[in-house]
Amino acid sequence: MFSDVTYYLFTVFNALRVISYLPQIYRIAHDTNGASAISYSTWFLWTAANGSTAVYSFSNLGDMTLGLTNGFNALCCVIVVALTAFKHRQFQSQIR
Repeated sequence: MFSDVTYYLFTVFNALRVISYLPQIYRIAHDTNGASAISYSTWFLWTAANGSTAVYSFSNLGDMTLGLTNGFNALCCVIVVALTAFKHRQFQSQIR
């Protein structure tokens, strides 16, 4: 019973976490100031944490659900970093 509750909590909160990336991605995509408020170090850390948890889940635990969930979270973090870099370069080219 307790393990079922923890599984459902994991599922719900990770679904919400995935959804929470969307406003950040939207804001970066529409930013006109080079996405200067985005911290590369924070997003790189979150990418590495999610990515390493995904690899650990697959290789050490054999847990596909945990691995895929963290892999998708890592992908969302990569999207934020890549989009930020694009917007930063775009902004720099406009001010030159």
